[in-house]
Amino acid sequence: MIGSLLIANRGEIACRIIRTARRLGVRTLAVFSEADCDALHVRLADQAVCLGGATARDSYLAGDKIIEAAIRTGTQAIHPGYGFLSENAEFAEAVEHNGLIWVGPPAAAIRAMGLKDAAKARMLEAGVPVTPGYLGEDQSEKRLAAEAEKLGFPVLIKAVAGGGGKGMRKVERIEDFLDALALCRREAGVAFGDQRVMLETYVQRPRHIEVQLFADCFGNVVHLFERDCSLQRRHQKVIEEAPAPDMPDEARAVIHEAAVRAARAIGYRGAGTVEFIADSSKGLRADAIYFMEMNTRLQVEHPVTEMVTGQDLVEWQLRVASGEALPLRQEQITLSGYSIEARLYAEDPLTGFLPSIGPLQRFRTPARIRVDAGVEEGGEVTPLYDPMIAKLIVHAPTRKLAAERLADATARVEVWPVKTNAGFLTRALRHPDFVNGKVHTGFIAEHLDALLPNALPSDEVLLAGAAASLAQTRAAVKGPLSGIEGFRLNGAHVKKARLVLGRKEIVVPVDRESALATLAVADQIIVFEDGQAFTFDTELTQFGEPESDADGTIIAPMPGRIVALATTSGASVKKGQLLITLEAMKMEHAMKAPFDGVVDQLGIEEGEQVKEGMLLIALRRTDNDGTIL
Repeated sequence: MIGSLLIANRGEIACRIIRTARRLGVRTLAVFSEADCDALHVRLADQAVCLGGATARDSYLAGDKIIEAAIRTGTQAIHPGYGFLSENAEFAEAVEHNGLIWVGPPAAAIRAMGLKDAAKARMLEAGVPVTPGYLGEDQSEKRLAAEAEKLGFPVLIKAVAGGGGKGMRKVERIEDFLDALALCRREAGVAFGDQRVMLETYVQRPRHIEVQLFADCFGNVVHLFERDCSLQRRHQKVIEEAPAPDMPDEARAVIHEAAVRAARAIGYRGAGTVEFIADSSKGLRADAIYFMEMNTRLQVEHPVTEMVTGQDLVEWQLRVASGEALPLRQEQITLSGYSIEARLYAEDPLTGFLPSIGPLQRFRTPARIRVDAGVEEGGEVTPLYDPMIAKLIVHAPTRKLAAERLADATARVEVWPVKTNAGFLTRALRHPDFVNGKVHTGFIAEHLDALLPNALPSDEVLLAGAAASLAQTRAAVKGPLSGIEGFRLNGAHVKKARLVLGRKEIVVPVDRESALATLAVADQIIVFEDGQAFTFDTELTQFGEPESDADGTIIAPMPGRIVALATTSGASVKKGQLLITLEAMKMEHAMKAPFDGVVDQLGIEEGEQVKEGMLLIALRRTDNDGTIL
């Protein structure tokens, strides 16, 4: 067994790897950026080395610094986790060239699967069914547009490198194709340094089903069943489960066998996932499931496979990298019950899922379930890295019970002042279609209105806030009449509290206790309900006009970089026209004109870093004739 391990990653995956390594007696070395000096994974490891810099490019993507840290500290092996350098063939080769053990597949296998077009061609040779599409080298706009029309709309544009939904767009009609192509190319260039794309027929009501694989250096290849990762937003997975619901045995056998064949075709070793897209419009049929791509690493959603098989996949990785055979043969791997995982993101569903950053003054997750977290209370969410802060995972004898347990868990998440998607997750897990297994990749978009949490508090939230406000007042006020708000000599004892929500004053009678969790911070009361946090001011303040784009001012909603500026000073714009593309937390956010108008102020340039709240553009309205109002 490997004696020491450098984890070339951060956040929850670094913490998760450290837990298994500690159980196996493997010494761990964490690496970190200057922004992560106080991060949880740094404190959990036996030793830590600062790579310098705050951005990923200067730290977690600096392969030479990582290898130098391993050599300097006498560490034997490097585990890349997922993301960052995990699927970088050159880094894998450099690790082994320097006499270190690479906890991952051979560089040749990474290369074989690293480019989606080449991977599909390889799978065609191996007899694995693939989605119809265009994989050609001609990347001209004319050729790509022609191939899209030949396939028939809708089509899917996909970057040939990388993953995670970046450089990927569904296009419904030819008129939108070139704009979507330009956006995909720009995203792919920023994320992967490769602007090439491929085209695929867009599968109607697609299900995203993937098979967990493992292979050793003795030629043994096994699968650990499948996962369904169909609940996605912007091609990013949100809720994953194992096994896939309502999947016929015939279809299940076909994709398991195809995944194993794919691994053998490229001489695979270690953990990997073969991803398939299934056309569920006619039910899950064995002849309507196509190879999509292979991820040559551990997946974010690997815990659900661990829960239904009882196996530790990181331990398997370390054993295979140490030269051992696979711990189990195929017939020894069994499936038990159902497991569902929800990704907790630092984002606000009520503002279009914009990332949320800041200190974690409150970070509480429920006990008695598995929580893989990369942060803790008192920590901070920065704009520099991925917004996923934790994963909540449950296991139960039935799928319905697993969904109920996970919904109850997400409802009890308490995070403040950073916004999270916990309330959104709770609603998704309780939605009748999800409970009944009617899932597909368009599920969230189809049910978005029902899944968005309430913007306004319930009566129970108001009651809890009022009760907490009264308790805070009693603690602060001294004297014989303290604690008797609303007291009248000739009437009943009526308790009331005055709260301010946004710009609205609310007087709430307190007639009973509430079971909701509350938090008092200075002159604010925070109430948690179903994964949401509602903030009330307990002292009246003077309010000006609300900040919005209704008056034509477009404000930066978060820190980020202007990656595209689609207008100029004095230009005429139409309502809904794209003005700015802001990149923050590894995602691009489109900012559009709120009405027809003229650009009156333009205080930014393309490539500029902007701060939250900064004025980006000011517009002046125009009428139908273009006259400035």
